Amino acid sequence: MRRTLVLIASQLLLWTIVTLVNDALSSWQVYVFAGALYVSFAALSQPPGPGLLTALIAGLICDANAPVTFGLHLLLFAAAHLILFHVRERVPREDNVSVIAVVLLTNLALFLMFSIVQIHGSPFPSAHWPRLVVDLLCSQVLLALITPWFFALQAGGLALAQVRRDDAL
Repeated sequence: MRRTLVLIASQLLLWTIVTLVNDALSSWQVYVFAGALYVSFAALSQPPGPGLLTALIAGLICDANAPVTFGLHLLLFAAAHLILFHVRERVPREDNVSVIAVVLLTNLALFLMFSIVQIHGSPFPSAHWPRLVVDLLCSQVLLALITPWFFALQAGGLALAQVRRDDAL
């Protein structure tokens, strides 16, 4: 249970930071999406039960504040977690570059899925794509910069809580 609580606490911190960054960037009409960070660490390094539970709770946390259909984050985070969990043996998890690449690809997939699901109700969907591309580029740059820090934060939190790690990252 400590494992899940530590991971949820770090995700609450991430949610707070992303919310503050988005608030600061709102004057430039830029939105940062960091969905992949909510699922990647748990999917790549934790047992399936606590990892999936963490992804589900993170989805609920993100759903609570987002102007999207409730449950969309939950569903997509769970799907991303399950996919990453099944391919984690093929990812060299000791290498920061490969972990960042996995996070960026996961974030790209989640961003596109969210965009496709939400844009269908717009009267002029093609008018939104330039802004979405800018948001995606900003999100990817931010993720490339903070992924090593966030993974180290989660690993450090697990070490402080004296949780035995089943897989080394």
